[in-house]
Order: sequence, then C-alpha cells, then structure tokens
Amino acid sequence: MNAAVITGDSGGDLADIVDLRAVHKRFGAVHALRGVDAQVTRSSRVIGLLGPHGAGKSTLVKCLLGIISFDGEARVLGLDPRSDGPAIRARVGYMPEGDVFLSGLSAVELCAYAGELSGLPRTEAMQRAHAALYYAGLEDKRYQDIDGYSTGMKQRVKLAQALVHDPELLFLDEPTNGLDPRARDDMLALITELPEKRGCAIIVSTHLLTDVDRVCDTAVIMHQGAVRFAGTIDELRARGVSGKDVVIEVRDSADKLEAALVGRGAQVSTTSPVAMVVTLPPGLDARGVVELAQAAGVQLRTIEPHRASMEQAFLRVVSDGATP
Repeated sequence: MNAAVITGDSGGDLADIVDLRAVHKRFGAVHALRGVDAQVTRSSRVIGLLGPHGAGKSTLVKCLLGIISFDGEARVLGLDPRSDGPAIRARVGYMPEGDVFLSGLSAVELCAYAGELSGLPRTEAMQRAHAALYYAGLEDKRYQDIDGYSTGMKQRVKLAQALVHDPELLFLDEPTNGLDPRARDDMLALITELPEKRGCAIIVSTHLLTDVDRVCDTAVIMHQGAVRFAGTIDELRARGVSGKDVVIEVRDSADKLEAALVGRGAQVSTTSPVAMVVTLPPGLDARGVVELAQAAGVQLRTIEPHRASMEQAFLRVVSDGATP
C-alpha cells in the first residue's frame, strides 16, 4: 500500500486539505494512478508534489479537482471530487501547466471571467481581477491582450486567475515552466509569500527539485503512479543518511584533520579544500572530533549532521521503491 501522511500540530483534521484512499485512474491500458493513499493536513503550508514526467502528478490534480473520474475514495477540503466538483473548484485555485487562454482577452477580462466561473458576481469579479493582477505584478499591463504577453507574464496571469476568488487551496502545476532565471526567481518569491499574505495552502506540482527545496516545507513524491514518500523536506533529505554522517568545515589544514580522523577509523570524503563529509566510527562523536582537531592544531568552523542533497534524496526514494 502506498500510504503517506503529512501531519502537523495545527489541530486540523487529516482530511482538511486532501485525503486519498486507494485512488486508481486508468486511461485504457495505461494505469496512471496505482492505488494512491495520502493524507495532507492544513499545517502543511506549501506542499511539493514531485515526480518525473509521467509519474501521475497532473492526473492526480485533475482527479482532485473533479475534472476527470477515478476509482477509490478522495476528499478535498472535506468534499468528494466526483459529486462536489463545482463546490471544490469554488474553493480551490488552479494554475494549469499549459496556456489555456481565450484569444483576444485582456488580462483583466480573463481574470474577471475566471472569477465569475467561480461564482462571483460580475462587479466583484472585476474588482478582484484588478487586485489579483496587482498582486501578480501586472497592474500596468492588465488591459493588454494576453496574446502579446511574454512567457513570464503569461505565467503571472495564470497565477492571478487562480487567486481571483480568494481560494483556500492553490494547485500550481509547473509554475516556473519556461521561465528565465529572473522570472523564475520572481515567481518563486510570490509563491513563498502566498500562505501568509493570502491565507491559503499550496500544492506545487513540479519536476524541478530546486523549486521544491526553495519554497516547500513538505513533499509528496510520486513515481509510476504511486506515492513513494510524504513528509517534511528535512525528513526527505535525511532519508537514507547515516546518523553518524557529519559535515565538517575547517579554516585550514584540512589534510591534518582528515589524517587524524582516518587514524580513528572514520571514513572521510573531501568536498572542498576546507570541507569534508565524515562517517564516524563507533566510539567517536562530535566532541571527539573537536578534541582531534585541537590535538592536530586545526581550527573548526562548523560540524553538523549531514543531509543529502534534494537530488540524492529524490533518486534514493524513486530507486528504492519503498514507502515510509
């Protein structure tokens, strides 16, 4: 069973955001979702939905929004996507991966239309459209046709239309897709501040590990239609790393400390002229490392537990096929 739980101390019910039980989705012979079980609480502010292309991320999001049918049980904000799709979409904002604009519309017209589709009266939808575009940094371009927008501006419009009805939950599908480094930084900065400024939880579906590491506090990893991991980013990076692994940085003379550590039976991997990753042998702890450094005349800068990179942690999860 691909069970995965993200919990916290907010006191919210497990089903407050997402609750999945044995969710399957088939497209003919393709088994896109294979018995997904996962629960996400409101205490998770920005959740990274990770996985390579074809892992089932976009399919899962469409199931949760009630856009496509599925087998199994699911709840989004306590509602069933199969019977309560319109009610879910009225409380959820969705930023799709691809461009789905209506040709000839300005940004403010598109956002107001999205607001009306979410159930807002026309006047209020127009007011909120202006506010959402201001937040997305497009107030000076809001009357221009979207057809002439750059890729970065189009991504901002998609974010604005997802925010226009003040949703409780945002699904962002590849929000930095096609952006140059500056536009990508701007988009990630907007995502980071959304939970506090707009009071919403966010699920970011992406294959970019650096984006998740930068903006997410928790992660769900999918592979071949199944959930392989769910937990905090720290838990993900600690996965599979020995509790005896430490990262040591010195001011100079790293070779002297390395020799002393090897002499005590430690395994040492030098990562720079002043840094190393060390697997401590039985009987040697951080205090012992400090004593060895002092005896060798080496000044320590830092010594801290080793954490895997996001790429290492992700590859470990995907390759081992295990579920926490």
